[in-house]
Amino acid sequence: MKQTAAKPSAEFELGCCHVPDASLKHMPPGHYPAFILIADFPMFEPTLEFVNCPDAQGGHSMAYWQWGQPDSAHVVLCVHGLTRQGRDFDVLARALCQRAADRGENIRVVCPDVAGRGRSDWLKDPALYQVPTYAGDMLALLAQLQPTTLDWLGTSMGGLIGMAVAGFPQAPAFAKVRRLVLNDVGPAIEWQALQRIGQYLGKIGVFDSEQQAADALWAIASSFGPHTPAQWLALSRPQLKPLADGSGKFTLRYDPALAEPFKAITAESAAQGEALLWQAYDQITAQTLLIRGAQSDLLSVATAQAMTQRGPKARLLEFAGVGHAPTFVADDQVQAVLSFLLD
Repeated sequence: MKQTAAKPSAEFELGCCHVPDASLKHMPPGHYPAFILIADFPMFEPTLEFVNCPDAQGGHSMAYWQWGQPDSAHVVLCVHGLTRQGRDFDVLARALCQRAADRGENIRVVCPDVAGRGRSDWLKDPALYQVPTYAGDMLALLAQLQPTTLDWLGTSMGGLIGMAVAGFPQAPAFAKVRRLVLNDVGPAIEWQALQRIGQYLGKIGVFDSEQQAADALWAIASSFGPHTPAQWLALSRPQLKPLADGSGKFTLRYDPALAEPFKAITAESAAQGEALLWQAYDQITAQTLLIRGAQSDLLSVATAQAMTQRGPKARLLEFAGVGHAPTFVADDQVQAVLSFLLD
């Protein structure tokens, strides 16, 4: 099933300014800022696709946003954080497509809405909102995509899912990860960060306007680092769902039942999960880049350093002025990923 995202207008919002379509035509190839939407290339807008994923309740549908060449065998899979959705990666996806196009290469960037978020189905059993379920869903997606070259970028929860898949020695050929970007996450997650997340998880709220919702989201996500108001509103809009009552109000686009298994986590169960994740990490053979927000409360300095010494011996890159987690809107963050995945 396929849906095409809305056609862009003749002007494109770039942070707090607008660039007319005509002016882009005079920029030499390779000189487009990472956040520009190129109207002349239809691959720079995503299509909305779906994959059927099995579960004990009869299955569910997972949505994903597909950018670039739809038949490309080189897939970059970008998987979002706990309450987010696949449109978080719009800036990065466009930049990846542009870099590949500049080189005459084909690439497909795929950004799923993990179950219970975005346009994906909510699970009938909230207890299934766990990494093993998500990893199984990603294998179903990859079976549909059939890449021959697979790169993975995972933010927070998306990185945990990536470790589970990349650290699975019996993974089928289409799920073998070549290069792995772990964004501000590792096998050990700080307990204080889990407690912080638990304070807002499941409280989806009702908002009178997009701006009111964006302001509320910023109140719990300012650790994402500096963003212009326009950049933050662009990141927030896909998080919002209009209420069905026609009131013009909005709520967040995720299942509040995500909080149920999260609330069941104890320090003891978290430690058990950490041991399993270290086992998976130690089996990863993909070339790995670990990105850390220098002010992160979720990925400690000690854990990040340990990840450079064991398993795939990740290369560590920190961004100052950012906590949990970098959003790949800032140009230096985008360029780091482009260089690692495509250079």
